[in-house]
Amino acid sequence: MGHRLSKIYTRTGDDGTTGLGDGSRIAKTDARMHAIGEVDELNCNLGLLLSEPLRAGLHALLLDVQHDLFDLGGELSIPGSTFIAAEAVTKLENAIDLYNEELPPLKEFILPGGSRAAAVCHLARAVCRRTERAVLGLAAEAPVNAHTLNFLNRLSDLLFVAARILARDSGAGEVMWQRKRG
Repeated sequence: MGHRLSKIYTRTGDDGTTGLGDGSRIAKTDARMHAIGEVDELNCNLGLLLSEPLRAGLHALLLDVQHDLFDLGGELSIPGSTFIAAEAVTKLENAIDLYNEELPPLKEFILPGGSRAAAVCHLARAVCRRTERAVLGLAAEAPVNAHTLNFLNRLSDLLFVAARILARDSGAGEVMWQRKRG
């Protein structure tokens, strides 16, 4: 494979536009670029989470999800393309079911925390929800693959369950919200 980025700066974006994967140029403030940026930030948050000690299976799953997110960013950068399929959503649903079996039912809300890994996972979950909103915003203006929207919705669910698992695995446990404190 040749070099994809032989020059890091091109100055072509100095006018406030950026190039898409199909060669077209759009404003950096366009809803499509907002969605792409959110996907990138989510992927960065998963990279941070993957730097924490995790179960091997969870680590492998989240690394695979990072690849899916890179594909998702590519899908958004080439209008009309489809890289995220129903199988990606099913993979997340199966993982949610698997990990959720280990957890007791929730009787109260939980607060982000419990351990560093759990807190980082909760942060990734919140960024995932924001990413989903940005992609939905784009979908109000242009066609978006339905599987992409389902994928982001399931990913935030997976990250919630994973944060619970990580809090338990650490021994610190989950931090339960207390209605009446003091």
